[in-house]
Amino acid sequence: MNQLTVIGLGAADFEQMQMGVYKKIKAAKKIYVRTEDHPVIQDLKLEGIEFTSFDDVYIKHGSFGPVYEEIAQRLIEAVSQEDVMYAVPGHPLVAEQTVQHLIEADQNGQIKLVIEGGQSFLDPIFGALKIDPIEGFQLLDGTSMSIHDMNMRQHILIAQVYDSFSASEVKLTLMEKYRDDYPVTIVTAAGSSQESLRTVPLYELDQAAEINNLTTVYVPPVESDEEALRDWTTFRQIIATLRGPDGCPWDQKQTHESLKKYLLEEAHEFLAAVDAEDDFAMVEELGDVLLQVFLHAQIGEDNGYFTLEEVLASISEKMIRRHPHVFGDVTAEDAETVVANWEAIKKQEKGNVDGEPLLKNEYSPYSSLQTSYNYQKKAATVGFDWPNTDEAWKKFTEEWQEFQDEIKQGNELSRTDEFGDVLFTLVNIARFYKISPEEAMLHANEKFARRFHYVEQSVAKSGKAFSDFTLEQLDSFWNEAKQIEKGE
Repeated sequence: MNQLTVIGLGAADFEQMQMGVYKKIKAAKKIYVRTEDHPVIQDLKLEGIEFTSFDDVYIKHGSFGPVYEEIAQRLIEAVSQEDVMYAVPGHPLVAEQTVQHLIEADQNGQIKLVIEGGQSFLDPIFGALKIDPIEGFQLLDGTSMSIHDMNMRQHILIAQVYDSFSASEVKLTLMEKYRDDYPVTIVTAAGSSQESLRTVPLYELDQAAEINNLTTVYVPPVESDEEALRDWTTFRQIIATLRGPDGCPWDQKQTHESLKKYLLEEAHEFLAAVDAEDDFAMVEELGDVLLQVFLHAQIGEDNGYFTLEEVLASISEKMIRRHPHVFGDVTAEDAETVVANWEAIKKQEKGNVDGEPLLKNEYSPYSSLQTSYNYQKKAATVGFDWPNTDEAWKKFTEEWQEFQDEIKQGNELSRTDEFGDVLFTLVNIARFYKISPEEAMLHANEKFARRFHYVEQSVAKSGKAFSDFTLEQLDSFWNEAKQIEKGE
């Protein structure tokens, strides 16, 4: 089997080229280069060295992925005929996607691959910027980076920033976490005689004239928590500080039990923001829900029982397990199949055995409506359910009549019992129509409070007291509130 040798041309000009690399290139018979747009290529040509370039491949495709795949495939075809050398900028194993494709081909037995050295662009960049990577740094690909990749407290180097368009994409991504005028440094041809460093505000990144295939963008670490408010680690540190020795007395004394009511309140307030279709309120209320989650996680860590990482691992593993149609080889054509698979996996996880009460884990101590919904839904999984909505409505009519009978001739206990049956059948009807009774009740309460507040305001504007109005007059205020809400 012929051999494909990948070698690095280094990051700078001909004077900085390693002697060993130069000798191997001189001795090679067939040499391909990813691009001729590199400082050493013209000097090597003057030495009489001939290359076959893949620059034409870049013109064919609109994105880099297909470019790298085609280059790798061409090399695989070429090495089937003879030994081949492939020269790339920098070091072959640093920010070189074509080499990753070749490594995969080597592992699959398609080619015999040898990787030689070459100075990566990182060393001269560290020198040019005068930073120590031991402080923590990230190397990101400008063509595929996202805000989720960035640690704002580390040095960030962004490679594959070739032109104004790619710089614009990088700028827009960075602006999702950093302020618009955050200082970034454009490093071009580091370590060479053409080395250039220019620090600009982030919003000017794509306006720099010196951006080319030798450009790397440097983003320095943030210096304060105020600059990193969009970073998860900042919020986690804030919670740890609040719970710490010099933190807030209120936060320090909280327990899982004392925080239960706040988690419920914040969840309900978020649901209200959803009902109001208020995106700004959703952002605020989701933050309040996250506060509760992080507080509980910090309490678990303070007590030595669990950490936030364990919480993340638990839910991540669960999502992967319960979505085999996404992360595995199971097929699910519709939402109903997804739900069926979910329930089957859930049952297996919890170790349900024959004879175990079906409703064992369906009780909710915080909501009788939700408990009723859970019981009926679970019972329906084994066929204990009305066949259609008509039967459910008949049952409601029956229970409503029994409740009316108890109102006329029963006692407090029997009336309570029958009214419970009425509510239970209403929950069942809600389930048939895919309505959450808990959410419906929350919505009704919020609507009542909103409209009654309008009634209060109307009474206050009149300068009179509630007792000065008849029920009909107060009801007219209520109807005005309804009309305003409907835009009438």
